Amino acid sequence: MSDATHAADDVTVLIDGLETIADRLATGLVDRYHALGDAGEQLDQVPAALAAGGTSGSLLLFEVVAIAAIVTAVFVLVNRRLAGWRQGGGVWRRLLLSLLEAAIAIAIGFVVARVIAAPGLPIRTLRQWTVVTVAGFVLIAAVRAILLGSRDRDVPHRSKRLLAMVHDFSISIGLAIVGTGIAATLKTWNVGPGLADLVRTALVIPIYLVFGLAVWRNRKTMATIVAGRRPRGRMRSKLARIWPGLVLTFLIVTFLSTQAAATMGSSLRGSTVLLTTLLFLLAPHLDAAIGRWALAGLESNRIPIAAAAARQTARFTIIVALVAMLGALWAAPLAAAFGIDFTIVTRDAFGVALIALAAAYLWNVIGTVSARALAAEVSADADHPDAMAAPRSRLGTLVPLLSTVGKSSIALLAGLSILVSLGINVWPLITGLSVFGLAIGFGSQTLVKDIVSGLFFLIDDAFRHGEYIESSGAKGTVEKISVRSVSLRNSRGALATVPYGQIGKIQNFSRDWVIEKMAFRVAFDTDVEKVRKIFKKIGQDIAADPELAPDLLEPFKSQGIADVEDGTLVIRAKFKARAGKQSMIRRAALIAVHKAFLENGIKAVPKPLSGGQPAA
Repeated sequence: MSDATHAADDVTVLIDGLETIADRLATGLVDRYHALGDAGEQLDQVPAALAAGGTSGSLLLFEVVAIAAIVTAVFVLVNRRLAGWRQGGGVWRRLLLSLLEAAIAIAIGFVVARVIAAPGLPIRTLRQWTVVTVAGFVLIAAVRAILLGSRDRDVPHRSKRLLAMVHDFSISIGLAIVGTGIAATLKTWNVGPGLADLVRTALVIPIYLVFGLAVWRNRKTMATIVAGRRPRGRMRSKLARIWPGLVLTFLIVTFLSTQAAATMGSSLRGSTVLLTTLLFLLAPHLDAAIGRWALAGLESNRIPIAAAAARQTARFTIIVALVAMLGALWAAPLAAAFGIDFTIVTRDAFGVALIALAAAYLWNVIGTVSARALAAEVSADADHPDAMAAPRSRLGTLVPLLSTVGKSSIALLAGLSILVSLGINVWPLITGLSVFGLAIGFGSQTLVKDIVSGLFFLIDDAFRHGEYIESSGAKGTVEKISVRSVSLRNSRGALATVPYGQIGKIQNFSRDWVIEKMAFRVAFDTDVEKVRKIFKKIGQDIAADPELAPDLLEPFKSQGIADVEDGTLVIRAKFKARAGKQSMIRRAALIAVHKAFLENGIKAVPKPLSGGQPAA
């Protein structure tokens, strides 16, 4: 009964909150409507406000255009002067040069604004437009670099479509920057709320329409870039197909969210909305560019492990930043509508983000160490193809297992740390896990036996990944090693999973070398010395074969008469080869023996049946 009461209370609270939001929206719509009715009167007051500030509408417009043109010219000129410094430089050099260009343009713009504008609001307005102009150039340059950096250079015919998409998005961003500057100017001059709302709405609608049109026109190009190079994963392909639709949906939701926030009296800053929109739009393209950068750091031994892991973590950082900006865009108005202190939410979210980033970095450190260890092993095998080594070294066998254990531990600790940062008592959970582990120890002795047996098998180096082994339960090539069992793939393709506790004795056929012995039954009157010479010649021929010689350690040779059975001679032969390489040599030896017996008139005798009668 109490659960039903609590559920009813929760529903009541939810309904009250929705009613509060509905009331605020209704009240806000009425207020906006009345404010728009005052827009004409507020427009008539603008010339007087400009005159009080020591300027006029036409003069201020001319000064804004002039300052934008001067800043643009300075930015372009400095960019060309520093072009030589960019060539051959890394990412950080290009970033620092871009910041230097922006700083020079802003400094000159501020100086020019002080010369041509009157003190007070006019000079403040020109400085705002200086910053807006430089920010526009920097933002468009960054967007162009991200989009062009995500292209597939192996498919040059797509460059034309990509350049068209970059052009469309540059125009959209330029319009958004201009709209942001106009909104900032209105706020600086304390324009009436009705007029400011009217101008902002008149600017926002065409800006969103231009953005939507740019997405729709370039939807195929966007999907191709998001899909990436082949081979493509299933999730990446699905994301590529729906990505243009997601972006259009995001633009619609963002527009509705900004209008709802303005209606409830919690207007969102245009710069925040623009940056959030661009980050969402560019997220897959930025992920593709950072992914190639991170992969280059992972594959290069000249880059330290810490730096390579930081590159990998940069991809996760983009996701965290996107979520944070979306939260700032939507969670803040909702929190204000429900009367929630957004400062507490922000602090908790910041703590969760830091823990997640630290866990992601440690995760990538383990992944980088594992990948480089395995890559070094593969490189060593390629440099020394004749080395007597197992299919995979002991380190190569243990590294994936240790990597899995380490990553799982990091994920568990990060989850517990996030719960602690949110003020959740985790001791009952830890106690429950301890009791659960104790129950497993007492009630699942087989599981404990499997884990302990596997630990000692790995310590004893009984088998490695890629080796062919035979146990009491199955035989085959070791394909997977887990904490509890080993998976063996037999010659017919069947995969057997054998718990360590059931393996028993292990025979490893892939270590160092093997001695292959063969028996031949011949007539009793056969010249044994002749057979010895034939086998010796066959051994010399096999040793001279360039395909078989690298795997042959001791030549094929006769061991003489091993037994006499029912009036026949049993002659044995043997050779020594690298482990796992004896099959081809055995096949070649049998073919050569068969051919030599026919050429020399040596008659092979079939093995008699168990009843003592010769086989038919």
